[in-house]
Amino acid sequence: MKTLKLCIAVLTLAFVTPTQGQTADEIINSYFENIGGLEKIKTVLGVKMIAKVNQQGMEIPLEIVQLKDGRQMTLINFQGKEIKQGVFDGETLWSHNFMTMKAEKSDAEATSNFKLNANDFPDSFLDYKNKGYTVELIGKETIDGAETFKIKLIKEPVTVDGKEEEDISFYFFDSENFVPIAVQTEVKSGPGKGMTSEVTFSDYQEVDGIYFPFSMTQGVKGQPGSPLTIESIVLNPEVEESAFAFPDEMETETETEKK
Repeated sequence: MKTLKLCIAVLTLAFVTPTQGQTADEIINSYFENIGGLEKIKTVLGVKMIAKVNQQGMEIPLEIVQLKDGRQMTLINFQGKEIKQGVFDGETLWSHNFMTMKAEKSDAEATSNFKLNANDFPDSFLDYKNKGYTVELIGKETIDGAETFKIKLIKEPVTVDGKEEEDISFYFFDSENFVPIAVQTEVKSGPGKGMTSEVTFSDYQEVDGIYFPFSMTQGVKGQPGSPLTIESIVLNPEVEESAFAFPDEMETETETEKK
């Protein structure tokens, strides 16, 4: 498994042009070229990640599955129990309740917003114009000591408490490697409403010709986050369709088959 090198930045003419002449599209194109090329990226039909997240000193194993058709889920192994979170079968969004361990469906608003995000596989910037998204190069900003290009991404509006709101994220692309090292988004609801969520990325490694960040930290900007370390990534995994189905629906189908 190879690690992304800084020297990649000199492989194409775009990387040696004056930084002040860069446009948002040039940065995005350089990014895709650096991580494997658009043709290769478009062949990805699914991703399965085996990872560990550190929560207050406790390492919790995770399995994350994302498929091109929108289906996805996170499987958590906690104290000997398997807990599914953010499971989406293409229509229904559900998760296990951590207290009762029962599967619960999300409301219509959350499901609708989740469907919009499912359009972004495997990358929000892939064919962004065809999705109706817009990008804007804001300028430069230093993130954790690294100089970055700050790009504003505006996606389809989301619905929050019955009202339509803009869905805006700010991506910070390392000015040497042209890969994102952070993304910031305003929290729209819940206890953290109004705060800025921040996800950082590092340790880009190659998997079957495509580079992925193997280290991430997620939390609130300016506060300690939860580190996530990816141990392995499998492209185009085989996943049983039943893995995404809401449990009650599976039980109903079983009973129907018996009849």
